[in-house]
Order: sequence, then structure tokens, then C-alpha cells
Amino acid sequence: MQIHFLSEKNSILNHFLAEIRDVNIHNDAMRFRRNMERIGEIMAYELSKELEYKNVEIQTPLGIKKTTQISDSIVLCSILRAGLTTHLGFLNYFDKAENGFISAYRYHPNNNANFEIKVEYQAIADITDKCLLLVDPMLATGQSIVAVYKRLMERGTPKSIHIAITIAAPEGIAYLQKHLPENCHLWIAALDNKLNEHSYIVPGIGDAGDLAYGIKL
Repeated sequence: MQIHFLSEKNSILNHFLAEIRDVNIHNDAMRFRRNMERIGEIMAYELSKELEYKNVEIQTPLGIKKTTQISDSIVLCSILRAGLTTHLGFLNYFDKAENGFISAYRYHPNNNANFEIKVEYQAIADITDKCLLLVDPMLATGQSIVAVYKRLMERGTPKSIHIAITIAAPEGIAYLQKHLPENCHLWIAALDNKLNEHSYIVPGIGDAGDLAYGIKL
């Protein structure tokens, strides 16, 4: 697996990452959503450098300009519901992408710390021979991403796979390296310290879905 850490150099990305973590800003849901969208836009730009391009000639009012355009057919898929804000940022840049949405959540059958991943709702475009971009704001244990990946592979085989994560824990990265193919690209905006005893990322940001859309029942 090829891993890209995007916050190692100072940029405006780190500014937006700082704001989504700040408890003094967490009560402003609109600002949180917009910052997540901005982070998605920055990640989309960085990821675009690894896509395939074709040579084209563009007619301008005064002549012909030789340049390049993306040749990959892109399917952008986010994990509900937290992934929707970042999904929009990616869609702002990959505006011709087909889209997919899939649900994955932790299910605690015994009401304790042990859980399994439930993958239920899905509405996915055809991914066969296309560039699949899988978007999720948090990579904690990595089990949700792997469960979603396995479900998506039942629908076809993409030409390439890129996974975009806003906040990741080392444990989740190790889990993906063990369970996903080597030709995957993993894009991480920020790497955090660890998981706590409840498998939540520390220092993290809290629950991205709740911060964006309100507390769920």
C-alpha cells in the first residue's frame, strides 16, 4: 500500500485541521461542515497528481493550446453519514465523477466495548475498470474501511483504488496494510497518536457525523 501523509509540510490544510479539532468551534456545525469540505478539496487536489491524464488540444479565441485532462473514469464513494461533508469537497474538484454511498457502523451486540461492523445501505455506480475513490473522515480500527472494500469488490474490479482519510490512527493504518491490496493508495490528512480503550482516535476530533449533522439517537 502506498501511503501519502499530507500534513507533514505546513499548508492551509493544517489550519483547517486545527479548526475541526477545536472544542471552541465545535458548536458551529456549519463551520465544521465547511472546513471538512475544504479539507476534501485539498485532498482531491493532491490525489489528482496520481491520476492518469491524456493530451488534448483546446481551441481558445486566439488559437490552439496543447494541455492535459484527466482520462480516468472516477467513482467517488463515501461512507454514510460522516463522509458526506468530505465527499462534497472531492466532488467540487472531480465534478464529472460518478457517485456512490454506503453505510457502515459499529454494532455492539452485547452492549460492551466489543463490536462488529454492519454494512447495510448502498447505492453505488459501476466501478469496473474505473478509479475508485473511497472517502471517510476517520480511520480508527480500519474495520469499517475493510468491510466496505469487501462489499464494493462484490460489484466489480476497479482499475485503481484511492482511500482518503481526514484523521487516522496508526492501528487503523496497520490493519489496512494487512487486509487491502498493495496497489491501493491511502491518503491521510493527519496522523494521530493512538486508539483509546474504546477504539476512538486520540486526540481525534470527536464524532464527525455528530459534529456535522447533530447527535444521533
